[in-house]
Amino acid sequence: MRIALILVTLAYAAVPASAADPIIFDTDIGNDVDDVLALGMIHALQSRGECELLAVTVTKDHDLAGPFADAVNTFYGRPNIAVGVVRGGATGDEGKFLGMARDASYPHALKKSADAPDAVALLRRVLAARPDGSVVIVQVGFATNLARLLDSPADDTSPLTGKQLAANKVKLVSAMFGAFTLGGFSTHREYNVIEDLPASKKFVAEWPSPIMFSGFEVGQAVTYPSVSIEKDFGYAKNHPLAEAYRRYSPPPHERPCWDLTSVLYAVYPDRGYFGLSEAGQVTVEETGVTRFAPLVAGRHRFLTVSREQAVRCREAFANLASQPPTMK
Repeated sequence: MRIALILVTLAYAAVPASAADPIIFDTDIGNDVDDVLALGMIHALQSRGECELLAVTVTKDHDLAGPFADAVNTFYGRPNIAVGVVRGGATGDEGKFLGMARDASYPHALKKSADAPDAVALLRRVLAARPDGSVVIVQVGFATNLARLLDSPADDTSPLTGKQLAANKVKLVSAMFGAFTLGGFSTHREYNVIEDLPASKKFVAEWPSPIMFSGFEVGQAVTYPSVSIEKDFGYAKNHPLAEAYRRYSPPPHERPCWDLTSVLYAVYPDRGYFGLSEAGQVTVEETGVTRFAPLVAGRHRFLTVSREQAVRCREAFANLASQPPTMK
């Protein structure tokens, strides 16, 4: 037992991100607006030298989802960041703000998702090019792309299977996924889990590197301040984050910040923004309910947030999401 405890302690000691960690953002952008705010946060953090966005992979299966992600990257002065998209995935509706990709006010080179590379192919290419144990995946959409990566065979990109690439290259997955309490029990069927339930089950059962789960209750506890949307984005006549927020639900609505929590932990795991559960194992039931069981050698943990931490998170989210684009 003591040996197992030492091993899992060492495994988690290796997890915290360092300055300028390479990040892949896996997102269902186009469903809720928190994905858009989260992507803007990543760009702000990159401008601060805290991370490097390698790629955006999209799990929403709509022809404007890829172009919208490209438009956000372009707004932040990084039009060359690769965007990969799911084929035959979930949620094919346009939603409330993807139509912004048709607006000339938000330029982008990718005109339709069908022209983008397949998300799994892009994941394989990006991971294969990175040093072992270096990449953090921020997964805030469905598990589709990561589950398919696990099934991918060796190819011209890499002699490794997808599961081997995940084990060798990925330091951590910071995932907005599921619902938990301090006891590891919740009956909530979280959206990201149930929209592609088979992929969710495969992801938690087979992903070989550590996963930090941010459950529904964490994002629900931290809302984005509507005054920030109204006052902090005026430096740009057409700002994709503020416009998407207004189209999704006009202020003074304050939207829960589910996906932003996974970004903040991925980049600042040691700043005390969140509490952590003990090590364990997450499972997904046939109903879509997530379960957490303590396990000394487990690769899974989930975030908790106190009232004081929620105040700090809210301030950090507003400051980062509203930061003007600067190149670095």
